[in-house]
Amino acid sequence: MYISRILTTPIIEKLTLSKKGVIVYGARQVGKTTLANEIIKKFNLKTLVINGDQSRFIDIITSRDLTKIQSLISGYEMLFVDEAQRIPEIGISLKIILDNLPTLKVLVTGSSSLDLASKISEPLTGRVWSYHLYPVSFSELSAFQNRAELDINLEERLIYGSYPEIFSYESLFQKREYLQTISDAYLYRDLIEFGDIKNSSKIRDLLKLLAFQIGSEVSLTELGTSLNMSKDTVSRYIDLLEKSFIIFRLSGFSRNLRKEVTKMDKVYFYDLGIRNILIDDLKPLKDRNDSGFLWENFLLLERIKFNAGQQNLVSGYFWRTHTGAELDYVEEKNGTLFGFEFKSGSKIVKGPVGWLKAYPESKFQCINKNNYLDFILG
Repeated sequence: MYISRILTTPIIEKLTLSKKGVIVYGARQVGKTTLANEIIKKFNLKTLVINGDQSRFIDIITSRDLTKIQSLISGYEMLFVDEAQRIPEIGISLKIILDNLPTLKVLVTGSSSLDLASKISEPLTGRVWSYHLYPVSFSELSAFQNRAELDINLEERLIYGSYPEIFSYESLFQKREYLQTISDAYLYRDLIEFGDIKNSSKIRDLLKLLAFQIGSEVSLTELGTSLNMSKDTVSRYIDLLEKSFIIFRLSGFSRNLRKEVTKMDKVYFYDLGIRNILIDDLKPLKDRNDSGFLWENFLLLERIKFNAGQQNLVSGYFWRTHTGAELDYVEEKNGTLFGFEFKSGSKIVKGPVGWLKAYPESKFQCINKNNYLDFILG
């Protein structure tokens, strides 16, 4: 089943109207190649495909020899480089191509921030448009499911996540098997190769600990003690996990008020199916004790997807004081603060007094099962 992705239209527009290339970042299995093929089909141009997982054409494309590169690309109107992070110094190669072949449309995908493999950002500054492809969003699902259907399928998204392929499986066994395969075979592939990680079991153990702590502030020191690793090593591993689009961090919000907590980040997962398979827990919500944390992770992630799809420029945080007052999510947009509290039932709560007093011009809203679709669909 093909799910139309929100990025299709803006990428086509950029490739049509601009001479810059387009890079699509995202985790493995998130649908980057399928999206790229759909875009290529819509352009209907003669396209050269180079896959970083295969050796074909790699020597020529990395030669830095313009004559060789031109001989390879001659006659083609479009270049698609898939899994580009696996091609040595791909940033320099793409710079040569974009600078010397301005009529060529260039589309690139990478399953991790490409600076894990090469310094792509510096040579390509001002030469590319960059996009992040997330697991399937509720906004994308709303193209063929109405709100009642989205609500009915909510629990499945909280348990099995939203990787595109998960929607093609009917049985729970098939879904578990798929998530296990991703977790075992794909999740750490680029991390281990490009992140100079000698012991993959440490990464898995770290991810498992982070999976148990979603929605809580994470202490690098405590994680290091549990894993027999230094605080600096834990910090580096978390940074690599974030660059590989497995987790994302939320920092504490503060306007330098002494009572506000900002030292530790919260960590969330880009896909709840991955999170749940890491701790081997795919039980229904009624049998779980972490449903509130799943709800929080889900809402944050879907809000991020929504803002990205709408091209909203916002900054996100959590807020907590030393006295215990807190907000699950704070969004800053155009100088205005929006505070949100997430409730997994239908309960409505008022904004914390400390928040309203410190930021009287801010907005506040409680997001629950009755209004969450407005929060993540607009």
